[in-house]
Amino acid sequence: MKSEPLSYLSSENIGPWEIYLAQVDRVTPYLGKLAFWVEDLKRPKRILVVDVPIQLDDGSVAHFEGYRVHHNTFRGPAKGGVRYHQDVTLSEVMALAAWMTIKNAAVGLPYGGGKGGVRVDPRKLSPGELERLTRRYTSEIGILIGPDKDIPAPDLGTGAREMAWMMDTYSMNVGRTAPGVVTGKPIAVGGSLGRQDATGRGVFVTAAAAAEKMGLSVEGSRVVIQGFGNVGNAAARIFHDHGARLVAVSDVTGAIRNDGGIDPYDLTAYVRQMGGVKGYPKAEPIPAPELFFTPCEFLIPAALEKQITEANAWKVQCKVIAEGANGPTTPAADDILAERGIVVVPDVIANAGGVTVSYFEWVQDFNSFFWTEEEINARLERLMRQSFEAVWQVAQDKKVTLRTAAYIVAATRVLEARAMLGLYP
Repeated sequence: MKSEPLSYLSSENIGPWEIYLAQVDRVTPYLGKLAFWVEDLKRPKRILVVDVPIQLDDGSVAHFEGYRVHHNTFRGPAKGGVRYHQDVTLSEVMALAAWMTIKNAAVGLPYGGGKGGVRVDPRKLSPGELERLTRRYTSEIGILIGPDKDIPAPDLGTGAREMAWMMDTYSMNVGRTAPGVVTGKPIAVGGSLGRQDATGRGVFVTAAAAAEKMGLSVEGSRVVIQGFGNVGNAAARIFHDHGARLVAVSDVTGAIRNDGGIDPYDLTAYVRQMGGVKGYPKAEPIPAPELFFTPCEFLIPAALEKQITEANAWKVQCKVIAEGANGPTTPAADDILAERGIVVVPDVIANAGGVTVSYFEWVQDFNSFFWTEEEINARLERLMRQSFEAVWQVAQDKKVTLRTAAYIVAATRVLEARAMLGLYP
C-alpha cells in the first residue's frame, strides 16, 4: 500500500478539524463524479453552542460551555456521543461529528454524523452536580435531539448513568417515555446487552481480521494499549481471552510494562481499587511516551486524538495499529507508518463496534424486543468483518492505505445519497 502525498500539511500544530479536512482531501481524487459534492463533507450541517449554568453543591452558580454538532444527515439521523472533558473544543466536536459520518457510512449504518461535548472536568463535580449538568445540557440541546433526529450516546467522561439522565430529561420535556433518544443506556431502561464491551470487541475483531490478511496469529502475540478506560479495558480482556499477551498499558495515572504479560482482569481489579494503573505491583513503571516504543504485534491507541505524530511514528515498534480512539494518528504520522509497512486499521472501522451495537439498541427500543448477548456479539462480529473486508479490498484494488480506503467507501456512500437527494429548495 502506498501513502498519498500531502505536501501542504507537514506541521503537527493542527487541530482535529484540520486533520479531518486533510483526510477528505486525500480521498477526493478517488471519488470520480461524486467529487462534485465533496464540499458537503467539509461543512457541518449545523452547530449549536450552549451555555450550561448549574447550581453547585455550595450554592454558587457555575457556567459551562456545551456543544452539539450535526455534521451530516443524508443517510439518516445524526448519531454520536457526548464527551465531558476539560479540553473539549468546538474544533474537536466538529471533527468527531465528521468522523461519525464517515464511520457510520463505512460500516453501512443508516445514520449521519453528530457529536456533543461539554468543557468540564467531570472528576471535579459531585454526582449531584453531574446530574444537574447533564439535565441542563440535555434541555439546552433538546431542539436538536430526538429518536429520529439525533441520538446521543456515551463518550469520554460519560456513561450509562448520564444516558439515563438524558433519556429521562428528554422524556419529561416531550411528555412521553422515549428510550430511543439515546443509546448506551442501562439495561433496566432499554439498554442493550453487549454495549459496554462493544467498542473494544470491535477493535479486536478488526485487528484480528487484519492479522489474518498478514498471516499473523493473535495467539501468542504481544499487545500494547494506551488508555485503560472502557475501550482499552475491553480490548485487553478480549485479546487476552484469545491467547495474546498484554505487555504494556497506560492511563492518565501512568504507564506500566511487563514483557512476561499483564493479566487484564487482575489489573482491572487493581484499577478499581486504586484509581489507575500507577503502582501496579506486577509490572514495572515506564515513562508514558515510551509506551509506543514497546515491541509488540498489536498497538491499540485508545485514549485521545493526536497521540501518534510525526515526532514518534518513526519509533513505533508494532505490526498492526488498531485505533480504539478517534483521530489518534496525524496525517504526517500516517505517511511515516505506511512507509515503514505498519498496517493501520483506522478509527472509522476499528472503533465502530460501539455505534454498531448502539444501532442494535436503537432498533430493539423501537421494536420493544431485545436480543441475547450472544446474538448481539455474533451480529457485531459479522458486520465488522464484512465492513473490514470491503475496506481491505478497496485498499488492495487502489493501492492505498486502509484509512483512505475506508474514506473512499464511506464518502462514496454519503455522496451517492447526496446526489440522489439533490438540493432543496
